[in-house]
Amino acid sequence: MEVMIIGGGIAGLTLALELHRVGIASRVYESTPEFRAVGVGINLLPHSTKVLGDLGLVERLAELSITTREAVFYNRFGQFVHSEPAGRHAGYDWPQFSIHRGDLQMALLEAFKARVGADRLQMGWKCTGFTQDGSGVTANFVSASDGQALPPQRAAMLVACDGLHSAVRRQLHPDEGAPKYSGVNMWRGVTRMKPFLSGASMTRVGWIVPAKMVIYPIRDNIDAEGNQLVNWVAEVTTPQYEKRDWNRAGRLEDFIGPYADWTFDWLDVPAMLRNADMVLEFPMIDQDPLPWWTQGRVTLMGDAAHPMVPRGSNGAGQAILDARAMTEELLKSNDPVQAFAAYEARRLPVTSNVVLTNRKNPPDAILREVWQRSGDKPFKRIEDLISREEIMAISDGYKVVAGYDRKTVDKAA
Repeated sequence: MEVMIIGGGIAGLTLALELHRVGIASRVYESTPEFRAVGVGINLLPHSTKVLGDLGLVERLAELSITTREAVFYNRFGQFVHSEPAGRHAGYDWPQFSIHRGDLQMALLEAFKARVGADRLQMGWKCTGFTQDGSGVTANFVSASDGQALPPQRAAMLVACDGLHSAVRRQLHPDEGAPKYSGVNMWRGVTRMKPFLSGASMTRVGWIVPAKMVIYPIRDNIDAEGNQLVNWVAEVTTPQYEKRDWNRAGRLEDFIGPYADWTFDWLDVPAMLRNADMVLEFPMIDQDPLPWWTQGRVTLMGDAAHPMVPRGSNGAGQAILDARAMTEELLKSNDPVQAFAAYEARRLPVTSNVVLTNRKNPPDAILREVWQRSGDKPFKRIEDLISREEIMAISDGYKVVAGYDRKTVDKAA
């Protein structure tokens, strides 16, 4: 029994490593001709680092990332709103990591080549569609470099981990509606700078009207001067946006305006933006949850299954949980159709809830409440606006929805 995995991103490589861990063969087909450390930062929460820990990757990831100490919230005037410990600092058995997406990708690739084998990865193979019958799936491919047809490939089952622009999803759901724009555009970048706050803080500042920032370090001691590589995300409410493309270059002048006076005693935001190594632009867009992912021996995973707006630090984490769930279901049944149906029944409702919650009540909603109750003005005492109990209800409620509350993570151990 062999699994054909379409896409060699976080979802695809994690799935291949999970399957190898339990003795199930797989082969990965990636459309890009070569892997490059593209993108910016992401967070890995304890539910996903537990899976990666079972794969023996936590020590390597700790070397490449920042072990997040706390989540911190401020209003756009730089006033402290709330903080809470993160990962092991909050009593979990597993850490929270802030890491460059490229570093995570390369760590997974390194493990894949060492364990599964480099010959099990086909680069530059772009999937264009599939057919299936009672005994397997045949996938069609073209060369990513010249568009020429490549030999069809066959396996017992196919898992589409081919991301936001999934060809397999389009074939399964040809009449799906257009992506939904949230009204918020993002600019993402990285800046080399001195540590701020604890040096390991996941920091959210302001609300999306008019603008919000998410800021956290992703590499430590990058030079002899003790600088970190700090990831930042600028979110601005605007009707203007371009088609979603993770690698679209952005322009500083298009978004720096709302942040011009964000000069705090703990961080100079305009200086951080101006000193950025790179800027990428991406709209906050998701898709309505699908009614189904699976058709016989074919199913979806990760962003191909449940693209979500990047709030709550949870996109990569849900893909990693998908991989664990699928592996467990394949171990329970020798019938791919039955295993895929069980995987969908287990993961589709959960991820649909995360997609919808990310639209309305992510952890950032703490700052929305402060913005609304203060009338977007400085406050004298945060306790006059919102109690710690209310704040923790928002924070803890999201943890339950996303599956990284202590009870759920401990149960999965």
